Amino acid sequence: MRYWIGLLLFLFAAPAIAQDEPALDARTILERATEAAGGADWLNPSTLQLSGHAVFYGSDSAEPRTRSDDYRMWRVFDPDRTASHNAQGKVRIRAGVGDGVMFEVGYDGETTWTQDGIMPREEADAYWASAFGFGIIRRALGEGFTLTRIPDGNSNGHVTYKIRVTDPGGAETIFGIDQQSHYIRTMEFATPRGWHMRVYDDFNTLTEPNWVQAQTVTLSYNGVVSNTVYWTETVVNAPIADRIFTYPPSPID
Repeated sequence: MRYWIGLLLFLFAAPAIAQDEPALDARTILERATEAAGGADWLNPSTLQLSGHAVFYGSDSAEPRTRSDDYRMWRVFDPDRTASHNAQGKVRIRAGVGDGVMFEVGYDGETTWTQDGIMPREEADAYWASAFGFGIIRRALGEGFTLTRIPDGNSNGHVTYKIRVTDPGGAETIFGIDQQSHYIRTMEFATPRGWHMRVYDDFNTLTEPNWVQAQTVTLSYNGVVSNTVYWTETVVNAPIADRIFTYPPSPID
């Protein structure tokens, strides 16, 4: 009898407890994520340079296919960006191996190129549609964007809020926000290559400017890991010469 009375008291009390802790909406979650990532400094960077190393996998083996011991990215941001998965701003990514290069790809604001030459526009659009996505979260609190909270998730043992960001053109990106630290733990979206997911971990904090950088990023398509990047150096808002982004590829320091 005491068991059933206790159970009834718990069931009657549960709704009252839930009412005391209203569910956070997507905008509040994103505002907390923005503050945790660095606030205004993180929202409005001009440039970003990352360097480290990377491991690449094939789709038919658990063993690494190849490694880049000098993996770098240069980025110039477009402050007016509204499209989630299109090439905007400027970018160059270089995977070096020893004294050589495994691959590199760049976008100078108009033209996409690789180590093999200029990439045709249609091919370039498909390439960037499978790669660009994270930066839209910096614009998602602005007009024209729709934010929706969806069922929660889990990333490497960290319970996450999941929010869907829909840009003004209707493109969707799903982000997982750590419920404790409010760091951005995951990003997902549909691409020409299939369902793309990135998992972020091993966060490092800069103070001038305020910036939280994931030092480990694992990318997968349709549930199969493509590569993991280990960033060991982060530089924010330093000038980057235009030659870095133009074809033919210019030497790097």
